[in-house]
Amino acid sequence: MQIYLEFEKSLAEIDGKAQELRALDNSGKGINAISEASALEKKSKQLLKDLYGNLSPWRKCQVARHALRPHSMDYINQLFTEFTILAGDRNFSDDKAIVGGLARFNDRPLMVIGHEKGHDTNSRLFRNFGMSRPEGYRKAQRLMDMADRFKIPIVTLVDTPGAYPGKGAEERGQAEAIARTIEKCLNVKVPLVSIIIGEGGSGGAVALATANKVIMLEHSIYSVISPEGCASILWKDPEKMREAAEALKLTAQNLLELKIIDKIVPEPVGGAQRNKQEIIKNVGVVLDNVLSELEKSSSTELMKERREKFLHLGSHRIS
Repeated sequence: MQIYLEFEKSLAEIDGKAQELRALDNSGKGINAISEASALEKKSKQLLKDLYGNLSPWRKCQVARHALRPHSMDYINQLFTEFTILAGDRNFSDDKAIVGGLARFNDRPLMVIGHEKGHDTNSRLFRNFGMSRPEGYRKAQRLMDMADRFKIPIVTLVDTPGAYPGKGAEERGQAEAIARTIEKCLNVKVPLVSIIIGEGGSGGAVALATANKVIMLEHSIYSVISPEGCASILWKDPEKMREAAEALKLTAQNLLELKIIDKIVPEPVGGAQRNKQEIIKNVGVVLDNVLSELEKSSSTELMKERREKFLHLGSHRIS
């Protein structure tokens, strides 16, 4: 079942009329109805192409948060084989908002770590909507240590509104856990690739995106704060999120120009949620190319490149 976003209302109306016509009996009237339905479907495809050909930053935020957008486990299940979950931080508990484990990708061993939001009410509550607590980031550190010890490349899948801001998380050292995870990313001697598949929100995203190569899906977002949070702070009005989204330069296209990310993966027309198989295949092709490129570098070169990349963030401007 397709879920339409706010700016897709006209598209929903056309698709609804086409479905009604298709449902008519195959009578003389039905034949004409089918012809009319085909015309509406053609119109719908063109409208979809037009809508997604020029998305505003706020609309990209809506697409990045779409409920049907593929999440980390969708990519893990379809891109990787022999995935073995490794749980727990060996200190407090196992955070369900971050999943990780050993896997194979085109017969290449990898350590895969990703935020997982869940797909329905129960799974979203179970995964805390992809917002990790400190133990999630400490689990990520443990898995990165393991990958470094056995010289296994690391791939992270980023999709979170941000780290969990709850009282318990703060008491257990949320900021320290994020900082230590960033430090760990900078110090591992193996290739580290990060793919932002939906939302890349705040330090919760940076903790897993301090990588040699940062890849973003075409309609994903990556920013220091959500547009709503930014609007609340700057204008004391969360309803100004559209202006905030524009000012934050959070789209993949803006961030590529700013040299904060390295590559954009094209999405199917209408967003990743409309063709999950295609986007996962596209990500697989790009990931294979990037890993093959990074594997040519020595551990010293990888660490140096990663550190210099993040030391120079903010030195580029949009023309």
